[in-house]
Amino acid sequence: MFNKVLIANRGEIACRIIRTCRLLDIEAVAIYSTAEGSPLHAELADEAIALPDAPNPVASYLDVHRVVSIARDAGADAIHPGYGLLSENPDLAEACARAGIAFVGPPISVISLMGNKREARRRVAEAGVPVLSGAELTSDTNDLESAADSVGYPLMVKASEGGGGIGMQVVSDPRRLARAVSRTRSSARRAFGSEDVYLERFIPGARHVEVQIVGDSDGQSSHLWERECSVQRRHQKVIEEAPSPSISQSTRDSLTSVATRAAQTVGYRNVGTFEFLVDQDDEFYFIEANTRLQVEHAVTEMVTGIDIVERQLRIAAGEPTPSESPPINGHAIQCRIYAEDPDTFIPSPGTLEEFHIPDLDGLRVDTGFRAGDEVSSYFDPLLAKVISWGQTRADSISLMAMALDDARISGVKTNVPTLRRAIESPEFRSGRYTTDLLTSLPSS
Repeated sequence: MFNKVLIANRGEIACRIIRTCRLLDIEAVAIYSTAEGSPLHAELADEAIALPDAPNPVASYLDVHRVVSIARDAGADAIHPGYGLLSENPDLAEACARAGIAFVGPPISVISLMGNKREARRRVAEAGVPVLSGAELTSDTNDLESAADSVGYPLMVKASEGGGGIGMQVVSDPRRLARAVSRTRSSARRAFGSEDVYLERFIPGARHVEVQIVGDSDGQSSHLWERECSVQRRHQKVIEEAPSPSISQSTRDSLTSVATRAAQTVGYRNVGTFEFLVDQDDEFYFIEANTRLQVEHAVTEMVTGIDIVERQLRIAAGEPTPSESPPINGHAIQCRIYAEDPDTFIPSPGTLEEFHIPDLDGLRVDTGFRAGDEVSSYFDPLLAKVISWGQTRADSISLMAMALDDARISGVKTNVPTLRRAIESPEFRSGRYTTDLLTSLPSS
């Protein structure tokens, strides 16, 4: 096992990784921007190193060579990238390899392959994994109409690189296609440095279900079951739960089997997530894979009893890992609390005058903030992940409702009212809600 790990991230996920490092007696090294003041993750780490000042603090975290240099100088023998920032950047994995530092994640080749969603679709389709019909786009606008016709309407315009729903456009009217492609290319260029986009069939009323994959150091793939991630705003997840309440056991078995086969096909190592859309007939289609720890990994931990960060570290250290899937115990729901307007979803930076989430049996709170901390406009506005566990789904919903009711957060706007309305809605309680859930809720 490693002696010292540098965490190339910040906020709640850095705090989360530090917690597991402590359990394993691994020294944790944090990095932070001076623009953040004294962030919680820097205080919790065994060692904290300030990044060089930059006009945009995010740029400090994205400097691959600087991050690896800090890790080398600190004597770290591994780097854990968390999620976001550099987590799916093959340049970081490659720089780690050159420096003789272990990268806590999959091989460079897998990161590169799965990082291009168009290529990932092609590769898993060759292995017999169902994918939605799609079409590549060239720079020739004359090919646009024929490409769209081959896919059919409605369709989505998606960036080949990156993820998080950035730049995604739904198109139902052919007259809006050219503009949608232009907007997606513009967003993709700003976010990912690439204008490469493609078309994919859009499924109205779909559910978003993902499978947690584990690839061991010997190249064998297994799974830790699935998560339901259909509560989304702007194509970004807000509420997740495990197990999925919307699929049958036979669909669950098929889904996890297909995801495991896809992971085996691409030579997956370490922890990753294979994501699918499920239509109204319970047919599922692969859409992308995330080669990192997911924001929503905690719900899987709550129902399996497995520390996924620990498993990441052990695989990266070359240690053997169990290949069997553990039994599912109970039900877990995660709500992401953001500093944002509950109706428009526009970020709400400011100072947290009060920040209290109740301490309840069965409730887990992952956060990187305390009262008095500044919520910066430079970073993602995620304040906390609140995870409830119960023997039944109804128990988990009741506990989450209690936690949201008793949460006291002031100084910034939050999406707590939206989360409360969502979990109390008849659609959510039925377990057969779709990605349209939030748009169907009345405004606060």
